[in-house]
Amino acid sequence: MAISISVVLLLVILTLVFIRSGSLKFTHALVCTLLGFCLAGSSLAPTLSNGIAATADVVSSVRP
Repeated sequence: MAISISVVLLLVILTLVFIRSGSLKFTHALVCTLLGFCLAGSSLAPTLSNGIAATADVVSSVRP
């Protein structure tokens, strides 16, 4: 659960930065949000969740 909240928070921050800088329009962000909701309700949701969790595990295991 903590990973999901962290990823969502990161994506919200990136979206806000892109909107404020002018490189992402509000309508584009809205379409991306709707796509995310559609993907969350699809049969791909568990696969995407597992992929994000595996990527987070790999990134957290990397030592600088």
